[in-house]
Amino acid sequence: MESGKLVEWLVKPGDYVHRGDLVAVVDTDKADIDVESFEEGVVAELLVDIGATVPVGTALARIVQTPAAGAAPAPPTPSVRPPAGAQPAVSVVVSPPVRHLAHQLGIDVDRVPGTGARGALTREDVERAASSSRPRPPEAPPGPAADAAPAPAWFRSSPRARRLAEQRGVDLSTVSGTGPEGAITEADVRTALPSGTAGLMAETAKNEAVRPTAPGATATDTEQPAKPGSPRAASLRRATGVLMARSKKTIPHYYLSSTIDMGAALEWMRAVNAHRAVSARLVPSVLLLKAAARAAAMVPDMNGFYTDDRFTASSAVHLGVAVALRHGGLVAPAIHNADTLGVDALMERLKDLVGRARSGHLQRTEMADPTITVTNLGDLGVDAVFGVIYPPQVALVGFGVIREQPVAREGMLGIRPVVTATLSADHRVSDGLRGARYLAAISELMAKPEEL
Repeated sequence: MESGKLVEWLVKPGDYVHRGDLVAVVDTDKADIDVESFEEGVVAELLVDIGATVPVGTALARIVQTPAAGAAPAPPTPSVRPPAGAQPAVSVVVSPPVRHLAHQLGIDVDRVPGTGARGALTREDVERAASSSRPRPPEAPPGPAADAAPAPAWFRSSPRARRLAEQRGVDLSTVSGTGPEGAITEADVRTALPSGTAGLMAETAKNEAVRPTAPGATATDTEQPAKPGSPRAASLRRATGVLMARSKKTIPHYYLSSTIDMGAALEWMRAVNAHRAVSARLVPSVLLLKAAARAAAMVPDMNGFYTDDRFTASSAVHLGVAVALRHGGLVAPAIHNADTLGVDALMERLKDLVGRARSGHLQRTEMADPTITVTNLGDLGVDAVFGVIYPPQVALVGFGVIREQPVAREGMLGIRPVVTATLSADHRVSDGLRGARYLAAISELMAKPEEL
């Protein structure tokens, strides 16, 4: 990525942001990326206008640090002084998604009482506060002049807001903007939807997040992906082609494959799922992902980055998962610290990541820091996939379909479920011996699924 286009601000001057809060949305060749703040303080100035394309590294906003403990307090200003008669600020627990929504709606989370567990702020609390604080538009006086007044032809709004309004038949002239300079955001359009439509969208988004249980699954017919010739698909294909061409030219790949017995893993998984609701059941892909992450921690030569002519092993395993997008192409965002997650937590992270990848709500860190990538094409009936390494990573793992095959064990021939695992690795960092140890580690872990 060399440049990006700013498509939406999630904050405005005067907002207080915490480290990790989402502040902007940037359009890249692969997806719309949510950009988070690296600092904590008050947004003093937005330096880039919506719609501007700027190089990577460009400052987007200026954040003013709050005074340190014991320091002389800065003189109060009208933008930060609480209004007369306002309720005192309360300390509440706020999850990142709820804080994101609050920023979109212009709500100060410190002044909204939470109704969730242990006083946590919920989405309903934020939406209720936004509804009560939004001024009602004045009613136009009756008369011919008012009836004949034409609606404005243009409204300041983000591309995502305009796209959603067009899809849902929302008239932007009826929507009050809460973004910078009154710009209409995606959240404003969603708020303007009829209650029945909003509920349907929420249910659809929930179903989409749960549906893809295996990474690498292709878009179904009902998802209606964009035509291959669409601008987004063409841009993604072009960016992927450039990256893969550079990878093949600069990285000396070597390839290994191994057949892994899945009998113990599937038997254990069926026993666990027998006592669970359908929505909470595990799938084989999650077990393979967990084994791949654990094996990367055991064989660190597969986990890290090759930059400036040297390899740096990563102390954490951020597992990149290849996800097929509705408009065509693939992205490989990361599940952070995948080796330390339990299989249930990993399953939830996978559902969330795939859902947000396909709806265009990935975060910058998820796209920037995978330390090793896994691609799974088993759902398409592929027996083995030998992938191309994502630079600056040094390894890519592939899994095919689980098939029943005749297997000889201790002189006896039987039918066992097996999967072909493949490894594409960088010969500048490792060799066949280390690669074989990595695949062997995955096989050993799958033989003891209860320890995953």
